[in-house]
Amino acid sequence: MEIKPLEKFQRESIEQMLYGIPFFKAVKQYDDQQFDLLLQYSKIITYRPSEVVLQRGDGDQGLYFLLKGRLAVYAGDVLNHEPVNYITPGEVFGDLARLMRKSRSATILADSSARESVVFSADFSQLDDLNSTYPVSLHTKLLYYRNTVHNLRWKLEMYRTHHPEHRLANQHRQIKLYLGPKETPEELRSLYEQARALAELLFAWNQQLGSSGQDSSSQDLMSATER
Repeated sequence: MEIKPLEKFQRESIEQMLYGIPFFKAVKQYDDQQFDLLLQYSKIITYRPSEVVLQRGDGDQGLYFLLKGRLAVYAGDVLNHEPVNYITPGEVFGDLARLMRKSRSATILADSSARESVVFSADFSQLDDLNSTYPVSLHTKLLYYRNTVHNLRWKLEMYRTHHPEHRLANQHRQIKLYLGPKETPEELRSLYEQARALAELLFAWNQQLGSSGQDSSSQDLMSATER
């Protein structure tokens, strides 16, 4: 494993690496200063084949984006189990554990078939204080939680599509959308509460499908989530 501070990279290279991540792209287009601020809390980590990226049971609350390579996800003992799925470039992982303040529920390794796997690691604890607009602005926090809610709802819709008769299939639709004024602290609070509720529901899905021997179509749905 090699940790590289962003100061070692040219600005243009960083922007190119993050262009495929919707949240960073949106922040960059709206406010260069906020984009620079988020980079201060970030770093790039390169992993060799089979190195541990996240360990089951860890209390780490970081958020991660895969930029290059492939990661293998193990729900159980790495030595005695096959990966339940793989994380590919552009995908975020670590989001459920962060939202729920829970320890990691899976072990993630750099896949042995990839020469190297490059991960963008971000400390987003600055986004947790919903009552403050400094140093992270209200708009930046809104962008983050809008994106998070969108991703979680999409993942839950995919579960519903593959398992329409499951008892959890429609529960995410009961989590109310925000219909009030936009760009307000009230919208931010609603998005945060939606994200927490959706994360709890997605975690419940993952626990059930990951432990009940579901078929490969179930496992395919877990590729972009924190298990």
